[in-house]
Amino acid sequence: MTGAHHLYVHLPFCAHRCGYCDFVTVVGWDHHHGAYVDALLTELELERDLLGGVETVFLGGGTPTVTEPAALARLLAGLPHAGETTIEANPETVTPDLAALLREHGVNRVSLGAQSFQPHLLEMLERRARPEDVRAAVWTLREAGFDNVSLDLIYGIPGQSAADLERDLDEAIALEPEHLSCYELEAKPGTRFTHAHGEELERQADAMEDYFERVVEVLTGAGYRWYETANFCRADDARDLRAHHNLGYWLGRDYLGIGVGAVSTVAGARWRNAPSLPRYLAAVQGGERPQRELEPLDGATQARERILLGLRLDEPLPLAGLGAALDHDALARLTRQGLVAAAHDTLALTRRGRFLGGGVTADLLV
Repeated sequence: MTGAHHLYVHLPFCAHRCGYCDFVTVVGWDHHHGAYVDALLTELELERDLLGGVETVFLGGGTPTVTEPAALARLLAGLPHAGETTIEANPETVTPDLAALLREHGVNRVSLGAQSFQPHLLEMLERRARPEDVRAAVWTLREAGFDNVSLDLIYGIPGQSAADLERDLDEAIALEPEHLSCYELEAKPGTRFTHAHGEELERQADAMEDYFERVVEVLTGAGYRWYETANFCRADDARDLRAHHNLGYWLGRDYLGIGVGAVSTVAGARWRNAPSLPRYLAAVQGGERPQRELEPLDGATQARERILLGLRLDEPLPLAGLGAALDHDALARLTRQGLVAAAHDTLALTRRGRFLGGGVTADLLV
């Protein structure tokens, strides 16, 4: 079946913009939620021919769950049915009414931005949720019938200690989420967070390798599968609890993104909708596609991306068609060093290689 099987929907609205965030977000546009949903549904119709049988839908942001409820319900009703429909949520936005709305409209997976359970670290990140909000959000989702909940955690936060990280992991495990994403804090240059905490971020960088190893040790010890560099899922004989939408990216599959700033990769072409919300609304309300930034995506680029992303996973990467992108001298050297496991037609990083991650993969590329 041709066409993209994965659909990303960007909802940029936030109640507050955190200092470390560099995503396409807007604050104070509460009266435009309905108009934006209209634009999303119009763009979806304009691009409908690019979709095949949709397997996953992901609503990201921003904070999708601050979207006005009637507008959010209308959006969800207009999206294609998928085996996995995920929405990102900040814990403080999760109420019984919201959970019921999501369940009623086909959402079957919720990704909660917990980030930390330590009040001083949440304050550092400018998060509005308190630890009790994270717990309450999980319980509310469970009561509404959700059986696929993911928690996001961040490590490397200014002021964070190894003990803080251990407590965060223990708190997260106690909530028994099906999935955990644990990311190193990346404060991009130019954000106010980097300006305010640059020295502490540099100091924390020295602890990242140790923190990463702690995350893997604790979560795998609790029975989670380390299936991707920063992602872990509970072992379940009846269900594959990996994030299937993101798995589509890591496996190099086509995906369509709609909304302001959204990225698409379809049939060897990649484009990004321009990040200006007023221009996005004006174009789509006029029946036109939004202004786009095109990215060259030749065969060599696609092969390198396939290796970079595929080696993040715990399953061997098939090498068919990728040989020209590999430095075979580096491959032999890294294999001798115990960082890479190569077969005649597949490639994988060893456990030790996975801890070194991107550096090993970069060495493999021509």
